[in-house]
Amino acid sequence: MTRPLPTETVLMRGPAGHIEVLVDSPAAVHGIALICHPHPLYGGANTNKVAHTLARSFRELGYVALRPNFRGVGQSEGEHDHGEGETEDMLTLIAGAQSQWGSLPLALAGFSFGGFVQTRVANRLAGDLAPPRQMVLVGMAAGTAADGARHYDTPALPKAIRPLIIHGELDETVTLANVLDWARPQDLPVTVVPGADHFFHGKLHVIRELVARNLPSLAAG
Repeated sequence: MTRPLPTETVLMRGPAGHIEVLVDSPAAVHGIALICHPHPLYGGANTNKVAHTLARSFRELGYVALRPNFRGVGQSEGEHDHGEGETEDMLTLIAGAQSQWGSLPLALAGFSFGGFVQTRVANRLAGDLAPPRQMVLVGMAAGTAADGARHYDTPALPKAIRPLIIHGELDETVTLANVLDWARPQDLPVTVVPGADHFFHGKLHVIRELVARNLPSLAAG
């Protein structure tokens, strides 16, 4: 069996300068997955364990998994822009990935603040008649954070997108109630992981299993 390639670090050009990206490639690329990490002002980076778990999960399904650092993190240039500039950066990365690998099926995934950014990206892509084929939102930021320090006006998703939403029962950063309030008007189901906190300590394998169970593999055959 052909093994996947080692994780590679690349610098890609974005609107605010270089964007540092971790790239996890399968032996044969059948799709493109963009995975966004949690809030950069609270220690979020592309090495986050949830983002890493999502990347490996998508790679196993046949996607090349791209994990960018948001502005001001690692070697990524620019300053935190509360989701505005980050959305533009992700759209630029998608265009660059498609120029390299072609118009393959696209998947978006995000954890916490990264999920909030991806809802914005999905709406922009749908406006261009190119919605993502798959979407996974884990511990997504919505509403007012539990500490009251941040508020997210997370947009509703285009009706054509039916994401896999995963949230921890005991999330102490973004309460489960917040995500249910966001999902309810859209009739979107939410998969609740019993006993899981915001960072899914001891529960990362559940995320991996849910992705494998709910998303079709592009590498079959």
